[in-house]
Amino acid sequence: MSGFEIVRDRRAGWVVMLDGFPQSHVNPDDPLDLAFEYVALAAAAIDAVLAGPGPLRVTHVGGAGLTLPRWIAATRPGSPQIVLEPDAALTAAVRERLPLPRGHRIRVRAVDGVRGVAALRDGSADLLIIDAFDNGRIPADLAALPFLTDCARVLAPDGLVVVNIADEPDGRYDDRVAAGLRAAGLVHTILLATTDIAKGRRFGNRILLGSERAIDVGALSRRVRQLPWPARVFAPRPARPFTGDARPSPQPPPMERGWRVR
Repeated sequence: MSGFEIVRDRRAGWVVMLDGFPQSHVNPDDPLDLAFEYVALAAAAIDAVLAGPGPLRVTHVGGAGLTLPRWIAATRPGSPQIVLEPDAALTAAVRERLPLPRGHRIRVRAVDGVRGVAALRDGSADLLIIDAFDNGRIPADLAALPFLTDCARVLAPDGLVVVNIADEPDGRYDDRVAAGLRAAGLVHTILLATTDIAKGRRFGNRILLGSERAIDVGALSRRVRQLPWPARVFAPRPARPFTGDARPSPQPPPMERGWRVR
């Protein structure tokens, strides 16, 4: 399994480092404290597309510090959540040092995303979040059409898939994953990113959304404008899905050159 550390940051929280890269920021005392830009973008998308205070059936591919499961537990109380995280040692360390809130309905399964999703029932998730990395890269099988097709099977007809992708400035990898979602039947796709990443100025994270139903881009844009830093909502470009040529996402640059944590 991956090498990990759980270290204090300069905010009121902790950072889970995986293979030398920051994977999660967790503030156990305030689950609404979303320090990483891409996590705040994902949360904004969930709020806009799946609006309403009621609980959601959620599946997470990738767990790390369980930041978004904690946020969902706080903002959508009673939501049953399944987290597919193969690194049992990481999960145990997170549970010990960064305890989950009382009364949560978060269940972590020590299984990888491909096998874990394959075991789920048709239409069993309102929200499916894919945020899994190995040595700073998305594993090839999580970007490939067979896995994305299985994700579409698990998703409810009005559900939403949220994918965190770390890509080069040109965003070509994002486009191919988006093409895979459309080929899988989630024909409505949209991207969110901070303005500098959206303009192709640096390597970084984009949030990809996929849904069988149309996404209200106006509502999504209004929600993104409420964030404390500039971000954009934009459409992926035409591309081919990953099939037999699937590969991991691009190698991230050293932290000091291409990554930023607020």
